[in-house]
Amino acid sequence: MSYNIAIDGPAGAGKSTIAKLIAKKKGFIYVDTGAMYRAMALYFLENGISAEDQDKISAAVQNADVTISYENGEQVVWLNGRNVNGLIRTEEVSQMTSKSSTNGTVRKKLVELQQALAKKENVVMDGRDIGTCVLPDADVKVYLDASSHVRAHRRYEELKAKGEPCDLAVIEKDIIERDYRDMHREISPLKRAEDAQYLDSSDMTIEQVADAIIKMCDGGL
Repeated sequence: MSYNIAIDGPAGAGKSTIAKLIAKKKGFIYVDTGAMYRAMALYFLENGISAEDQDKISAAVQNADVTISYENGEQVVWLNGRNVNGLIRTEEVSQMTSKSSTNGTVRKKLVELQQALAKKENVVMDGRDIGTCVLPDADVKVYLDASSHVRAHRRYEELKAKGEPCDLAVIEKDIIERDYRDMHREISPLKRAEDAQYLDSSDMTIEQVADAIIKMCDGGL
């Protein structure tokens, strides 16, 4: 039997960082859902399908198999049995991903692939609707949150470290607006699953958050 951990929460709460750390500590697979969408976008590009041709995208989705494995500690993204790690980070793929990921058929197919992977492997998955839609039967569900000010400050420090100009007040305003959009979108809005444990990371380190979630798993592993 596989063991699944679902982490949901708003932008900037640290979901991906925490999920990757937990996966490393537990020896689980971190399911990079974004990379899976990129692999699907690559499939469309390789088959000459335009981002505007939603009907062709919907039809082609059924012929693409995307999954993730770990080899020698490195994530490998597979598209129809082929390692596509070196092909999915281009600007062209990014543009196609942005356009194709809004297609309902693409989303449905990728959710099915993510669920199939979770049935076979011990996984940690993060997003906005993992506990509510993708893995509703996950063994541990966490809603990871932090105040908008703390999340904005984290983002501010990231940008500052990269030497990019930034304004803390503008960043926080953008985060609050994004929260509203994510919580009110029609398809799979951001919300806390009824059985998810709430964890506020505002005053916690990355290690403390990861350890707290691992403690939640201890009774079930």
